[in-house]
Amino acid sequence: MKISLITTCFNREATIAQAIESVLAQDYPDVEYIVVDGASRDRSLSIINRYRNRIDRIISEPDRGMYEAINKGIRASTGEVIGLLHSDDFLFDTHVLADLAACFDRTGADMVYGNGLFVHAKQTDRVVRNWVSGPFHPWKVRYGWLPLHPTVYVHRRVIERTGLYDERYKIAADTDFLLRCLLDTTWRVEYLNRYIVRMRMGGLSTDQARRKQMWREDVAIYQEHGFPGVWLKLLKMGWKVPQFLVKKL
Repeated sequence: MKISLITTCFNREATIAQAIESVLAQDYPDVEYIVVDGASRDRSLSIINRYRNRIDRIISEPDRGMYEAINKGIRASTGEVIGLLHSDDFLFDTHVLADLAACFDRTGADMVYGNGLFVHAKQTDRVVRNWVSGPFHPWKVRYGWLPLHPTVYVHRRVIERTGLYDERYKIAADTDFLLRCLLDTTWRVEYLNRYIVRMRMGGLSTDQARRKQMWREDVAIYQEHGFPGVWLKLLKMGWKVPQFLVKKL
């Protein structure tokens, strides 16, 4: 089973090498790695090019945001399973992709998700939030729960039917994508109880300056899906409380 892993990047010279190296260190052999750079103005592209011989495809051109870049990566991918690793993040250990592939093979899943850690931007061994997603139940989605997006890996057939990320949303298109996937109860969704990724605090969804925009987009997305927008957004926030109570592994 080929896993296509997509990293999008824009002006991330300080972190992109660690993201790339965490993929190249994986012990799972059948990985297609695609890096989509949004015409970075810093040294990001020169750093990416250091690994050119080990990256399957590098795309570097202007885009209108992260989700357009993700969609470019998905269109360029050929794997049966597709996952994302953002340029500020890195895979938890060298066996992550092997465990994900084994879960897909063992269960016949259409979607697999796991746990993730939010870590300090500079001190990445310092855990700020411990996101243990827990088992999947369809009712949870209708009460605001969603899995941590960078831990979610989907079979290509899901994207072929559900569609790509909605580029109208600049911060919360992952909320819309996950809702479209998880509200379709014909898909088999599996929880892999292991850590998938370490995420630096300070990304699009954790930057204080962008929280208001994320609030507006989340509310609009929930309303588009027929839910009471503000109420479900508040419920979604409520699911995050335990992450701050248990910070250490």
